[in-house]
Order: sequence, then C-alpha cells, then structure tokens
Amino acid sequence: MASWDPYLSDRDRAHLEAGYLKKAPFGFGTNPVCLVIDDYYSVLGTEREPFFESIKKWPMSTGLEGWAAIDRTVDLLRAARANDVPVIYVHGMEKGFVPWGRRSKAERLAHLSPEERAKANQIVDEIAPLPGELVIQKAAASAFQGTPLVFHLNYHGVDTVIACGETTSGCVRASVVDGATYRFAMGVVEECCFDRTEASHYINLFDMNQKYADVVSLGEAVSYFDGIGAKKGLLAGALA
Repeated sequence: MASWDPYLSDRDRAHLEAGYLKKAPFGFGTNPVCLVIDDYYSVLGTEREPFFESIKKWPMSTGLEGWAAIDRTVDLLRAARANDVPVIYVHGMEKGFVPWGRRSKAERLAHLSPEERAKANQIVDEIAPLPGELVIQKAAASAFQGTPLVFHLNYHGVDTVIACGETTSGCVRASVVDGATYRFAMGVVEECCFDRTEASHYINLFDMNQKYADVVSLGEAVSYFDGIGAKKGLLAGALA
C-alpha cells in the first residue's frame, strides 16, 4: 500500500484500479544531480521538539517529522557523494524581494533574538554543503524561477533531478513541476521530504507521482545512485 492511500477517496481508488492513471515509472536518465530544497533552521527549529512545541517559537516548523527527514537526507547525500552525483542546494533569499507568502520570514520571526533570526536561513548542520557544492538563493517557491539552476544543469548535460526537502506541497512541488516543464526527469525521495500538513504531504506526493515525477523510496534512490557510480567505476554501497 502506498503511503498516500489513506488520503484518497473511494473514487480515487476506483480510478487507480481501473487503470486510467499512471501505469509505470517515467524513469531516470544517466546524468543526475541531487537537489536539496529549503532545509534550513526556520522550518525545523534549532531544537528537536514535537510539532506543537516547536511552532511556539518557530511558527514555520515541521517538528520531529522534519528532523526525521533530515536524518534520512544524510543517507541520501552520502550515497550521492560516494557515487559522484553532484549535490545542489537551494534556499530562500533573506532580503531584497517581495515575499511570495502572506508575510515575510522576518515578520514571522520578529519575536526571536537577532542571533536566532540570523540562523533561521542557515542550512542545518547535519546536511551542510561541502566545500565546492553549489548553493543557490531563490526569490520564489521554485528552485528554477529566476535562478541560474537550469543554465547550470544544461551546461553540465544533466538529465535527471532527484529532489528532497520541504515543503512537499510548496517549494518541492513547485520545483518539481518546473523541472518537468524544462524536460528533466524528476525524482522525489519520499522519506527525505516533509511538510507542516500531513494531508498536503501525502496528496502532493501522490499527485507529483502521477503527473511530473517518480516518487521513490530512499533505498530506490540510493540504488539508482549506486548504479550511476558503478558506471563511473566507483564503489557502491554508500549506506554501509
């Protein structure tokens, strides 16, 4: 049973069973990157706390579910790096643009100390970029909108983008839709994505998997990266 099944209506399940929806994976190419979207402290908090505790201080927090996804992302990035798959990070700009949400991050975090606000937009230490890895700031939900990402991918002949991060229903989905629009094969690693709303998380995984991407498990993503590494003559088994 897929993780999103409990959120589907009876008609949705009947539609799936009738065979009118996606029948097989779209598939991935031979030159992927791993795209890490918006994994910074303002959406997790600086302490590992349950959701309703964390949002008291960090109103955009995703709580322990978010931290669980970060821990799985550690494994994903280890596999990518071991197999020479480039890791690219994107996160929101702090200043200089009109926010796409209802209020700016600065307004939502105004109650924090200056030191805490300064850390809000920092990528969490557990998955911090390594020297030389590309980090792109964005001024919209999508990693592609108004950034040099597509030019970078095209220059390097990338054909596949394996995405993770938050929120599943927001910046991950926006990036996946744009990536598919640019005709990249898009993947979404289920255990490495997270959201503030459970229903939004699972329904958007379902919808992306039907229309724009292949939603895969962490194990499937690691196996894919291992296959890429094997073709390059690298050692596989990055999770060992």
